Amino acid sequence: MNSPTPRQQQILDLIGRAIEQDGAPPTLAELARELGFASVNAVRDQLRALQRKGHLELTPRAARGIRLKSPPRLGLPIVGRVAAGQPILAEEHVEKQAPIDPSWFKGKADYLLRVQGMSMRDAGILDGDLVAVQRSAETWNGRIVVARWGGEATVKRLRLRDEIAHLEPANPDYPILTVDLSREELVIEGVVVGVIRTTID
Repeated sequence: MNSPTPRQQQILDLIGRAIEQDGAPPTLAELARELGFASVNAVRDQLRALQRKGHLELTPRAARGIRLKSPPRLGLPIVGRVAAGQPILAEEHVEKQAPIDPSWFKGKADYLLRVQGMSMRDAGILDGDLVAVQRSAETWNGRIVVARWGGEATVKRLRLRDEIAHLEPANPDYPILTVDLSREELVIEGVVVGVIRTTID
């Protein structure tokens, strides 16, 4: 059995978690949505590659026709620097898979994001830390979130007042970022549910 790529391991983990939580594998559309793919064709290509490597079996023309051939390896993808305009879990951003159970964190984490800078120092989030993030498009007013603004991802506390969003640092040396939601797009990628200060090998 050939080893999966980090992206393929992420797919295996998503399938394993769906089976564990729902008793059935996800559909291609559900996987595409979770992975940030524009179409199910990219998911289908990855699943076929995993089938060739011996990690799963596919049943043609079945909505949930995915069967894992080995127990899923729980883990979370570690995401590094995120480039403009790309999904936060795009393959080129996934550094590696960390052997961490998503259920360790309240709400269950979907990925780990490597923090750059000290803007959240007083919230206990330091440069080089990994924050555990639960993916959600909901508004998490008052929570520490991963937000995408101006093509960059940032970790800040979100405060909403009418059509104005404030992304507040936890360090007085950094300015508050103000976004006029009537003129600019702010994408909430998820809410921070934990912090890891350790080396993941």
